This record gives sequence, C-alpha cells and structure tokens, in this order.
Amino acid sequence: MTTEFPIIKTEKLLLRQFVENDLENVFKGLSHPEIIKYYGVSFQTLEATKEQMTFFADLEKNETGIWWAVCSADNKIFYGAGGLSSLNKEHKKAEIGFWLISEFWGNGIMKEAMPLICNYGFDNLELHRIEGFVESENKNCKNAMAKLDFQHEGRMKECEIKNGKFISLDIYAKVKTT
Repeated sequence: MTTEFPIIKTEKLLLRQFVENDLENVFKGLSHPEIIKYYGVSFQTLEATKEQMTFFADLEKNETGIWWAVCSADNKIFYGAGGLSSLNKEHKKAEIGFWLISEFWGNGIMKEAMPLICNYGFDNLELHRIEGFVESENKNCKNAMAKLDFQHEGRMKECEIKNGKFISLDIYAKVKTT
C-alpha cells in the first residue's frame, strides 16, 4: 500500500481518512440500535469507540485493509464508513464492509461509494476477489449486494453466535473482470 492515504472524490462524495474529530460520528453510527442490529461491532460509550478508530488506523498500518470515512463532497456531512478488511495478499482477496448513519439510508450513498471501494481494491490493491458476509436476516444489505453485482455464493448456517443465538451468514462476492 501507499504511504499516503488515498482520497477518493466524486461530485457527491468524499472518501477520506478518519480523523480524531470523526469519533463522535463513528459512535453515533456504531451505537445506534438500527445500524448495529446486523453489524458485528457496537459501542456503548465514546471512550470505547476509540477502539474502532484504532482498528481503522491499524488496517492501513498493518496492510490488512483500508477503511474510509464517507462524507459529502465538501466534507461537511459525515455519512458513514466503508472499506476493505481481512486483506489476503497471497489469495488476492479482501472483505468489504459498510455502514451509514440511519438518516442517510435510501439516498444512494452506498450505491455510489461501494463501487469506488471495489475499484480501489481491484485497481490499487490488485485484488481478484472481494467478499461480503451478510447476516441472513439482513434483507436490505442482501438487496444492496445484489444491486451492486455481488454474486450470492451460498449460506454458512449457524456459523456464529450473536447475542447468545446462532446466526447464519450469506456469502457474496465480486470477482475482477478482465
């Protein structure tokens, strides 16, 4: 990976590195019951949310992925976060993840940002495959993955425990086309 954090900008969006000032917005997202319902991470306090900020920084430092703060093009509105983790250079694959603050759901932000993240993975990280693991109950995310041309490859039944219950994960993937 490059030493300088890549900024991705379109007419509507700015994908940039997380900064200290983003802590409250990350907490707003990752403590909201509707956002964390299907998300694997949640925080009860601002202080605890610093762990997530460290996770974002460590991805790049350890070359295991990259996550962006997803903002309005003028950087005045924080929409959410998206990126790639579990980067495996040997097998040229990574896992995509994304979350939006609920007031921005349904505005096409994910539809615009996800392809930018995928293109960065394919073009700059030389990935061949990008995977998404979606809780089987998360219909909105599954619909979004299909709209973004991720192929549904199957379901891992009762493969994780969340809130004391087994959950199943649907596997989606996008493979680089030549």
